[in-house]
Amino acid sequence: MSLSPAVSLTRDLIRCPSVTPQDAGALDIVERTLEAVGFETHRLVFTEAGTPDVDNLFAKIGAGAPHLVFAGHTDVVPTGDVARWSCDPFAGEIIDGKIIGRGASDMKGGIAAFMAATLAYIERHGAPKKGAISFLITGDEEGPSINGTVKMLDWAKARGEKFDHAIVGEPTNVSALGDTIKIGRRGSLNGKIRVLGKQGHVAYPHRADNPVPVIARIVAALSAHEFDRGTAHFDRTNLEVSSIDVGNPAVNVIPAEARAQFNVRFNDAWTLETLRARIAEVVKEAAAGARIELEFLPSNAVSFITHPGDFTELVSNAVTAATGLTPELSTSGGTSDARFITRDCPVVEFGLTNETIHAVDENARVADIDALAAVYLRILETYFVS
Repeated sequence: MSLSPAVSLTRDLIRCPSVTPQDAGALDIVERTLEAVGFETHRLVFTEAGTPDVDNLFAKIGAGAPHLVFAGHTDVVPTGDVARWSCDPFAGEIIDGKIIGRGASDMKGGIAAFMAATLAYIERHGAPKKGAISFLITGDEEGPSINGTVKMLDWAKARGEKFDHAIVGEPTNVSALGDTIKIGRRGSLNGKIRVLGKQGHVAYPHRADNPVPVIARIVAALSAHEFDRGTAHFDRTNLEVSSIDVGNPAVNVIPAEARAQFNVRFNDAWTLETLRARIAEVVKEAAAGARIELEFLPSNAVSFITHPGDFTELVSNAVTAATGLTPELSTSGGTSDARFITRDCPVVEFGLTNETIHAVDENARVADIDALAAVYLRILETYFVS
């Protein structure tokens, strides 16, 4: 079976079992492919105490401005129970027009489309006569996100690189290639609450201090609190309590403590600092003098927005030209490494559909991978005007 360059590269990448933080040869494929057409490449291994070492790749062709960056990750989440897959999750089998494998849509298909589009552009036009194309590829997006993109950006800045725009190849589309471009993401903050009581017999409540009604008031207050009514490009900030636990199997014992944990997905009305302060106020009021401990887990998932303008229009027009669809400019979904890149330049995300990401039998339609490469090629040809 003859495969297009984009699909062939997708299969090659899937066959590398690069479960975070292992690379398993995936970055070697990207590096060799880009070096073959003149890219200067740098392999960057970053480390930090308490986190795994991570291999990353920076590759560049051309010089000066405008400087367009293709960014993404070759690491993937674990497969889960392999017996539930219809085929080997690292074989890249093509069945009924779909390539099946862990990372097919998230996001090895996107990186393969990046490469295929770039190869086609260079074959037609050569390296940019004015400006540069870069690849910023990490092995740490599905992991702690500490030794990957954020440190590559610091490294690039230290060597004088200036990026003008970036495209992240995350799977943004809901049901059809071309339906959604991400121009921003909500931030994410996790927290834990502990209410300290005093254990005792339920028949003698005056000798105990029951923490359960207190945790219930706190949970109710947080769940009902209106943080905002949404902003121009974002839905309302949303807090969800994900666990309540007293660790008490006995029905006749007042527990010594009660715990809850929550996650907040927040819009651009908030910073991590202002959001923490607001939550602390709500908890303190609901606790009514009870003994509590409120802990916020470390987070680097801030909200960001790339305001619609010339660059988002360029990308949107390329999507429409290649797919026939007019994409929605969305800020929905979880977090991505675009939250780091936005500090250096405007960034949008556009990739494959996200129907099967992280699932058993993750897959991508072969036709979509080729269409995605066509979108990226149109972007390159419009961005770099001869």
